[in-house]
Amino acid sequence: MTAQPSGASPQAGGSATRSPRTEGGEQADRPPTAKRDRVRRHLLKVIENAGPGTGLASERDLAAELGVSRPTVRAAIDELTRTGLLVRQRGRGTFTSPQKVTQELATGLAVPPAEGHWTSRVVAFTTAPAARSLAGELECEPGTPVLRVTRVRYVDDEPIAIESLALPASLVPGLRPAELETGNFYRLLRERFGIAVQDAVQTIEPAVTNPDQAELLEIAVYAPILHIERLTRDTTGRVVELTRSVYRGDRYRITSKLRFDAESG
Repeated sequence: MTAQPSGASPQAGGSATRSPRTEGGEQADRPPTAKRDRVRRHLLKVIENAGPGTGLASERDLAAELGVSRPTVRAAIDELTRTGLLVRQRGRGTFTSPQKVTQELATGLAVPPAEGHWTSRVVAFTTAPAARSLAGELECEPGTPVLRVTRVRYVDDEPIAIESLALPASLVPGLRPAELETGNFYRLLRERFGIAVQDAVQTIEPAVTNPDQAELLEIAVYAPILHIERLTRDTTGRVVELTRSVYRGDRYRITSKLRFDAESG
């Protein structure tokens, strides 16, 4: 009797061992690319025809409708979730992405308000002496009392941004946290404290969330965000505010108008 070589797969009745399969007859460990692409195309049509925030059918129902396995459906949904076209909500299902909040990037004196109903929740409100680096940014003496505020910004009750403000405490005596949870901050400066902001320098760069940011924004760690830093001055040229903010990349976008002349490249 000839011994079977080490490592050889046993055979019964001349039939080789088969890979495990799932419903639909596909291999469980690697859904066929062609079927996944077909599911993806179907989902793209659903996304195109549905409005923002529309719920998808369950994976089981989609698999039955398209004649594929649930792992194939799940792989296609995972791909579209990574690109931001779909979002998963724990305990609720999968939805088309909500409409992004849009704000125009203005170059003039007036900044158009962003879309939606904005509210805030203050999560930190402290006054402390300015370290040398912060004092340099605010153009004040080191040790100057500085008010530092962190608040989560919401649009229609959904967390969109985390905003961290720093400003000389002497500019806003008696300011209370509750005053920063509703209304417009610059209007508050103007109407209560007599400070009229005039211009700002703002920088925008891409980043990803750290664990603390992800928890406050209710999104995954390493999710894409926009990091926005703004230094604001009043009509006398005095620095009145340094703000560092992070905005969800899947829910916020900035548009700008460009003007061209004969010298434009």
